[in-house]
Amino acid sequence: MLPPIVSRRLNPFPLLSRIHSLHASSQSFSTKPISDSHSNPSKALSDPATVCETLSSYCNDWERAFEFFNWVETELHFQHNTDTCNRMLDILGKFFEFERSWDLIRQMKTNPLGRPNHTTFRIMFKRYICAHLVEEALDMYDSLEEFDLKDETSLCNLIDALCEYKHVLEAQDLCFGKNKKFNVNVSNTKIHNMILRGFFKMGWWSKCREFWEVMDKKGVRKDLYSYTIYMDIMCKSGKPWKAVKLYEEMKKKGIKLDVVAYNTVIRAIGVLEGVDCSVRVFREMRDLDCKPNVVTYNTIIKLFCESGRYKDAYELLDRMHDWGCAPDVMTYNCIFRCLEKPKEILRLFDRMIESGVHPRMDTCVMLLRKFGRWGFLRPVFIVWKKMEKLGCSPDESAYNALIDALVEKGMVDLARKYDEEMLSKGLSAKPRAKLGQNAESLDRDL
Repeated sequence: MLPPIVSRRLNPFPLLSRIHSLHASSQSFSTKPISDSHSNPSKALSDPATVCETLSSYCNDWERAFEFFNWVETELHFQHNTDTCNRMLDILGKFFEFERSWDLIRQMKTNPLGRPNHTTFRIMFKRYICAHLVEEALDMYDSLEEFDLKDETSLCNLIDALCEYKHVLEAQDLCFGKNKKFNVNVSNTKIHNMILRGFFKMGWWSKCREFWEVMDKKGVRKDLYSYTIYMDIMCKSGKPWKAVKLYEEMKKKGIKLDVVAYNTVIRAIGVLEGVDCSVRVFREMRDLDCKPNVVTYNTIIKLFCESGRYKDAYELLDRMHDWGCAPDVMTYNCIFRCLEKPKEILRLFDRMIESGVHPRMDTCVMLLRKFGRWGFLRPVFIVWKKMEKLGCSPDESAYNALIDALVEKGMVDLARKYDEEMLSKGLSAKPRAKLGQNAESLDRDL
């Protein structure tokens, strides 16, 4: 059972101090403001986008997220819409809380602002199949008539989830095999693209090539997305020259490349012929009025960094705003991965935060591991404290990176403290002999 929310004072959730500076007496926890544009939390939380943002900040603690979700409704009389409900469903599904998820979906059916939509069930497909509950996902698809959503879009969402989470063989069989369940045209390009991408996700390169040839034999019309996926496959399988050949083939066929295809080509040519050739393709796409996106810049910045050309990488980072594209967290991650000086990394980390780009959990974990591996504890705690200050809820990877760094420095008591804190949140700690743990004792505790 969740603790009674009514017993708490107004705004007991730490991340709401990012929306409004609360009085010290009303704070249970502490974090930084989401925005200073709202004069009070009630007004701030009339905005569904703010509610979604706050829920996302609790994505590694479903109980706190669910408590907040209910609290804004009961205490602030916020009426959840489909977007806020879907965000909550995604968090519940991440922790396999499927019964609560279905309770919420049933509530959504009676909410005129929050009725289930295709996104609702796309989330559920994703979470079921991520948990390898394929039969449950198939049963849910069959039940979508109840919501008037058993249609081609839902079928594509189901197939896409199967292919995304390592059940591509099941997807292929259900669409075209002996156990065919769905009425899919044998030459359906979209479904074939999903399955091709599924084999790509599995890293089954020979199967990718085989399926690419099967598409030709079946007369499947290969479109821009088919070529883009297969170019990506060629890059990832260590054959960038074949990706470049596909690029030339597309131009001969008169297929107009979009930004995603160009991004793949830029990476392939960069690996094959160097970053300067990538810059030439970058200029080509701009000349053809194909506007680069943040992934384009990230790809070139990554190539610069891998070539040791940090000055060029920083120069491109500085110019992105001038060219109408703001850096994102991956832009900074590309540079973080290659830097080897703690002070330079921390300066860039501060610059990222000051520019309004908040680090993702994987950013923090990467830096924690880097500093821990190098034996620098002070930067480890700088990152950890800024992570807390920004309201990022540490996941098990972050805790494990911190604990590993502490153990390496012989700070066993402090490491044990964080290990216990981690377990109290229901996160999985790895066995560590130096903390007096082994796999069997952990199993007993859990």
